[in-house]
Amino acid sequence: MAPLAERLKKLGLVSDWDFVLHLPLRYEDETSITPIEELEVGVDAQVEGVVTNNSDNRFGNFEAWIDDETDMLKARFIHYYPSIRELLKVGKRVRLYGNPRAAFGGGLEMIHPKVRAPKAEGDLPKTLTPVYPAGEGVTQLWLRKRIDRALMDVDISDLLTEEERQELHLPGLAEAINSLHHPKAGAPIGPLQNRTDPAWQRLKFDELLAQQISLKKSREMRDMNKGPVMPLRKGDNSSLTAKFFHSLPFKLTKAQIRVWKDIYESLGSERPMNRLVQGDVGSGKTVIAALAACQAIDAGYQAALMAPTEILAEQHFKKIISWLEPFGVRVVWLSGKQKAKEKREALAAIEDGAELVVGTHAIIQPDVKFKALGLAIVDEQHRFGVDQRLAIRAQQNGMMPHLLMLSATPIPRTLAMSYLADIDVSVIDELPPGRQEISTKLVSMSRKGDLVEWIGKSLSAGLQAYWVCPLIEESEKVDLTAATETCEEIKQILPQFKIELLHGKMTPEDKNAVMERFVKGETKLLVSTTVIEVGVDVPNASIMVIEHAERFGLAQLHQLRGRVGRGSIKSYCFAIFGDQLSKIGKERLQVFNDTTDGFEISRRDLELRGPGEFLGARQSGAALLRFADFETDGFLVEKAMAMADKWIREKDPRAEKHAARWYQSKEKYLEA
Repeated sequence: MAPLAERLKKLGLVSDWDFVLHLPLRYEDETSITPIEELEVGVDAQVEGVVTNNSDNRFGNFEAWIDDETDMLKARFIHYYPSIRELLKVGKRVRLYGNPRAAFGGGLEMIHPKVRAPKAEGDLPKTLTPVYPAGEGVTQLWLRKRIDRALMDVDISDLLTEEERQELHLPGLAEAINSLHHPKAGAPIGPLQNRTDPAWQRLKFDELLAQQISLKKSREMRDMNKGPVMPLRKGDNSSLTAKFFHSLPFKLTKAQIRVWKDIYESLGSERPMNRLVQGDVGSGKTVIAALAACQAIDAGYQAALMAPTEILAEQHFKKIISWLEPFGVRVVWLSGKQKAKEKREALAAIEDGAELVVGTHAIIQPDVKFKALGLAIVDEQHRFGVDQRLAIRAQQNGMMPHLLMLSATPIPRTLAMSYLADIDVSVIDELPPGRQEISTKLVSMSRKGDLVEWIGKSLSAGLQAYWVCPLIEESEKVDLTAATETCEEIKQILPQFKIELLHGKMTPEDKNAVMERFVKGETKLLVSTTVIEVGVDVPNASIMVIEHAERFGLAQLHQLRGRVGRGSIKSYCFAIFGDQLSKIGKERLQVFNDTTDGFEISRRDLELRGPGEFLGARQSGAALLRFADFETDGFLVEKAMAMADKWIREKDPRAEKHAARWYQSKEKYLEA
């Protein structure tokens, strides 16, 4: 077993303040004794009586019978320490706490109740007993003692004035914390456990206030940095930006023009830009990013575009080369899988001032030296860790590069307000004209054969289709086998068509060859195990099949659906679901079926998944909210924002103290 300090660190318990904020999961009411005859099945209770009998049953379970003169209760232990036998000796008076259930053969029993020998009659606790989240080898008793010590040692003085507390209808901080660790006898357990008790509201408010102060301070600090000034050369048709803009074979939508204006104005300022562009799949974010890169290049700076995976980065690379190489722009490819010679050449070109670098996180490795990086573009920013996002905008020659983040995951308003307080958000809320509404259909696994036949007719009409199988990292072999079998199965039903398999274990060369044949229309149906990066835009691909759709998140399903409907052909998305559907799985598929609106999907996704996964913070280590909930506590977010603004505007020293108390060394994670 790991040393205690390591086990505690896994629980996030390092400082005294961590222990103070390690709040109970639930409570046990040991403040009263319930007569056995009044026990209710399924309702936790405490009883006291004398052991009248004990024995081992035929399954090896240890059983003891307790009599309190109103009735008998059986205590049953499947796994137990020898000390339990000692405690439950015949004739001993004991106290049991547990959940009564109907026993086989009649009467009631408790399985694995908590057993104690009462010290004296009436020695009942005056407060509810807290049950804390605990890891291996960390007992409840040890945690309670350690938390009580922290409560005595830590300064829990209130930073809010009496007037502020009254205005917010919140209790004092010490009162709130103590009542969560030690609720008085008779306190209603429901509001304590579902976090609606006033004490919880106080903790949530303080947490949100600390977060808002940190984000606003982070913005202030960023504003103090100098960024490269890269004004748009309006009216200069010889600029790269103008040439690229006029070469586009399509007109930008009003939303794209509005967002581009936000960006070019920010790039013209010496304040380093920190902008998130969000827009649904296919809304045209890449072209806006390319225009921003052109503006940086026109001003004599380099631009870098970083994507989370090889396939996504390669897709950007090919698109940008086709757009900008005709104008003499040097576009360099950098990835972790390059051969040594290729990588050396790429690094030399970057140091020499190559205008645009496209790649994966290889871009932020220590051996990459930019000559003058002015703009960093991060695609699918929530899939990068905090340290990676901070690294790409590290100071270059005393200047902080402008940062442009792209996301196809629209972020709901309350989440954006709370989590993106230090980020400017631009939204492309309009799809390019001519895009067809995609028809979504849920299909049970038993009808898979019928679907394949229907697809066969569509392929005969000259259309193409994607068939995506889920990827579960822990069992890649199983996934690959399943995808291979699916591919073979479809080939047997539709032998007249070229059907190919694309999977993560293939070499980049093989992947490219498969994708190229699909783009050219030689391959009619592409079976893929890759999740979101299913390849480039293929306007002729108008059918998307997602097998075992219940294994995907809502955002992933929505992104996959966005791969079709890119041309003027009527498009379909079929979500095949398995028999073992969970309640959340059903809800998720129903939402997916009911709407194609990215914002509505992301709002429901937030409800079903919570903000951690939404922001990619579980992978990134970001200081996630532990207590507040974005959907239900939106009103507290607004109050916390207002107070943070006031404290910072008035240079109130409480702002610094409050943030330091809550975050200690974790604030850098709020900057990313």
